[in-house]
Amino acid sequence: MNIERLGWNPFFEKYMSLYEADGYRPARVFAEYTHIYKLYTEYGEVMGELSGKMRFESTQPEHFPSVGDWVMADIRPDENRATIHAVLPRQSKLSRKATGPGQMQEQILATNINTIFFINSLSSDFNIRRIERYLILGWESGATPVIILSKADMCQNVQDAIQQVEAIAPGTAIHAISAVDGAGIDALAPYLREGNTIALLGLSGVGKSTLINYLAGNEVQKTKEVRDWDGRGRHTSSSREIFFLPQGGLMIDTPGIREIVMWTGEEGLSETFEDVEKFAKNCHFHDCRHKNEPGCAVQAAVNEGLLDEKRIENYIKLQKELHFLDRKHKRQITTHEKKNGKLDTERIKIPASRYRESDE
Repeated sequence: MNIERLGWNPFFEKYMSLYEADGYRPARVFAEYTHIYKLYTEYGEVMGELSGKMRFESTQPEHFPSVGDWVMADIRPDENRATIHAVLPRQSKLSRKATGPGQMQEQILATNINTIFFINSLSSDFNIRRIERYLILGWESGATPVIILSKADMCQNVQDAIQQVEAIAPGTAIHAISAVDGAGIDALAPYLREGNTIALLGLSGVGKSTLINYLAGNEVQKTKEVRDWDGRGRHTSSSREIFFLPQGGLMIDTPGIREIVMWTGEEGLSETFEDVEKFAKNCHFHDCRHKNEPGCAVQAAVNEGLLDEKRIENYIKLQKELHFLDRKHKRQITTHEKKNGKLDTERIKIPASRYRESDE
């Protein structure tokens, strides 16, 4: 198999010399199961597991391979097996804070992606504030976010919805589509080229699996019927997995996500709210909270009708959330240092399997 078809590019090629002496070959993670991974390689599909050393050295969940990762492995094609020895540095990474009480860990949703399709149904749950949150994740990931408004056949005023999204996402591609009649789907062709990896993200039932099936030309993902009372499909995807598309690209389906809690997002916030921050630079106080402070340029823009008040409220809310997460990150590092002695904080971020890169 041509590994360029799998998304291999010069970014990953430059790390090959670190592993060639060991005889390891590149493989891409297509699915993740309990202690085992479905890999695609130059020899085709194999099942892989971590080496004992890598399992021992990987101290954080994010150190383990995720769907989309390129790994270096001892591949045994005659056995359809492989042993994974290292995860290559990620070109991009879509992640969120793990859910659950007291959780302070990163949950990686997809890696090494070029494009993210944020799927938002026009039949129900259309929420501009949620789209703003999605965009922060998208810009922070290093991939290009694209907003997909699905189930356009069930919406009375598609153009009005598009205009609402355009107001909060200037410069971001927006496509209204219907997998029922194919409307708008031809416009997605540029994203589906060979070597391009697209991740899908959205609530359960917004049509992610339906879109994959339409593009693939057959049912590669199971779907369930739409509920009559709210027009939403039922949740079907239970895990993340990469699928081949006949157009040449790769697509990662993800389970529906109700709660999006950011892991990091300062750069994503600035990209998503570029219009707000442009006005904020002219505030009288550098630490202006954009509420009742004198000389607030943001509030002045709201009063003049140049900014939407609800957008400002969401900006302030998300900014507070990110500051809170940043403080928790710093406390976590401090606690780790007290428990284990002073250490390089980068060790918390870089898995042991990548130390050879950091030694250069």
